[in-house]
Amino acid sequence: MAANLAQVREAIDEQTVRLIAVTKHASNEQIEEAFSQGVSDFGESRIQDALKKRQTLPPHIALNSNWHFIGHLQSNKVKQAVGNFALIHSVDTLKLAQEISHAANLNGSTQSILLQIKMVPDNSKSGFTPEQLRSSLAEILALPSIKVEGLMTICPLTDDVTIWHESFSGLSALRDQLSGEFAVPLKELSMGMSDDWREAIICGSTMIRLGRAIFGN
Repeated sequence: MAANLAQVREAIDEQTVRLIAVTKHASNEQIEEAFSQGVSDFGESRIQDALKKRQTLPPHIALNSNWHFIGHLQSNKVKQAVGNFALIHSVDTLKLAQEISHAANLNGSTQSILLQIKMVPDNSKSGFTPEQLRSSLAEILALPSIKVEGLMTICPLTDDVTIWHESFSGLSALRDQLSGEFAVPLKELSMGMSDDWREAIICGSTMIRLGRAIFGN
């Protein structure tokens, strides 16, 4: 694991990119090792798995790490997610944003979120199209008790670097357009996973979500 982390950090170099270690297939021992190597951001796609891991990790890790929800968030899980994650990456509809806003408002918190965008057609992925986001963004930004930190995307499952580039550079350009149109920073771009993270960084990613590239198969 140390060699994997060193390789990623060398590629990141001096760029401002947050490394989120995806713990879906990682043991607590592996999470502890990653933390000892300086990783403090962890991502999970299942709420119950994240909560269980946090409860069974040593207290100093639980208290000094940030947990990100990166999976598809179902409406019936919103109350469990709000307040338990530093950032929800996968807000893919106006309705879901409204539900998160309502839940955060009820418990007196502000939940940070990213809006998931589908930059290229992909029936296996959820997310706003750029046109849908443009028509919904003003309403989302006006919701109480949420903070829109930026945008997220997941590439289609492909080895085609041109599709990776189209998706990542497209998201970066969309962020710049919307920031100007709506006068909102949208500083975070969560894009790049174990196969395509290098291309994502070239295109301006501020957060990469790596599981296999850190923990192995």
